[in-house]
Order: sequence, then C-alpha cells, then structure tokens
Amino acid sequence: MRLHVTGGTGYLGSELLRRRPDASAERVEILDAGATARLLGRIRPEVVIHTAYRQDDRAVNVEGAENVARASAAVGARLVHLSTDVVFDGRKGAPYVEEDPPCPVTEYGRAKAEGEARVAGAHPQALIVRTSLLYGGAEPSRHERAAFDPQFTFFTNEIRSPAHVADVASALLELAGLDVSGPLHVAGADHLSRAAFAELVAGAPVRSAPAPPSRPLDCSLDSARARRLLRTRLRGVREVLA
Repeated sequence: MRLHVTGGTGYLGSELLRRRPDASAERVEILDAGATARLLGRIRPEVVIHTAYRQDDRAVNVEGAENVARASAAVGARLVHLSTDVVFDGRKGAPYVEEDPPCPVTEYGRAKAEGEARVAGAHPQALIVRTSLLYGGAEPSRHERAAFDPQFTFFTNEIRSPAHVADVASALLELAGLDVSGPLHVAGADHLSRAAFAELVAGAPVRSAPAPPSRPLDCSLDSARARRLLRTRLRGVREVLA
C-alpha cells in the first residue's frame, strides 16, 4: 500500500512514520491547492492519512483539509482525515456517537467541524476519524507536559476519552485498508476529567477547578463501532498508566 502521511513531524504523524518508515511524508504547503495536487499527482499514493493541523489556524484546518481531500480524490487515493472530539459541545450528557451532529463551542472546534464538512464534500468516500487527547508517544505530548506544570489548571468537569498514540496509529493503518467511510470515533476506553487524566500522568495531585461555561464539557466519544471493526485494542488510560 503506497501511503502518504501529512503532518509527519507532528505527534501522531511521527508515530505513523515510525510504524511505516516506507510511507511518503514529503512536506507541502497544504494551503496551496496547486502544490498539494502536484505532490499527490507525482507520488500517486493509494492512501493518504491527513494528520496535519494547527490549533490556532482556521485556514489550515479548513481550506488546507479541503485541498488535501480534493487532491486525494483526484488521484483516486483513499483518504483518512483526522478530526477531534471538540466538534461537540459536551452538553449531551452521554458519550457521542458518529450520528450526533457537530455542535462546537470553541474556535478550534468550529474550524475542525467545518473542515470535516469540506472534506466530505470534496471526497465523499473519505473516512473522518475523531479522536481525543493523545499521549504515550516517544516524547511526551503537550497534555503530558502540562501535567507537570504547577501553574496549569485542569478542569474537573471537562470529560474526555484520552487515547494512546500507538493505539490510534495502529488503528489508522488498519482503517486505511478497510472499506469504511464517514465519521468514526477512535478514542480510549476510559472517560475521565482533564484533572483526573493529568493526575494519572503526573502520579500526583494537580491544580484543578471547574471549567468555565464557555468550555466544551463532556466530549467523551463512544468508540464501539471502531472496536467492532478493528483488531487494534483501544485501551483505557487507567490500564495504560496503572
């Protein structure tokens, strides 16, 4: 399988390349639609896993994602596009399933939700994988580093489904070869607060407080569909860090 990974220097992208060192990860400015199309036209991948994003750059998360989707469709490549749990507002009161409509409350969440819609429009067969807080890589993730920062405050009522980066990378490589499209939730088995997650990482109490009303609250993801599809086990953070 000829594989191309965007965002190969990022946290998830680097884990994918560690597992698939033969994959292409040639960098391109994804905001340049022409350059993106030329790159994929030259390397002719069978699968593109799009992990590239920027937390505070709407254009990359929306127009960039759409450019990758259009270029992938043009060369007949399967597309696996990475998205996030914060496309939801966390007010449902139960873990989100794939059929739940996006309802973001942050700028990043709104950009990622629009990116999902643009990708689906440009590449209707794309698989849109939503995941949660990533941890456990060769280097600490920003969430892990924050757990050791005594000035950082973690929210006691902001619930997420942390996922080990190795589990997500393994799942993505499996999904690259499966005939499945549309949204799919691929996150850890445990749903816990940001404060509880940080305490597991740090092995000690952390500074904590309730989240302000403007924050997404319980954005836990129901990954039952992914578990039925995959051989990869999506472990809970308590099992990993016990």
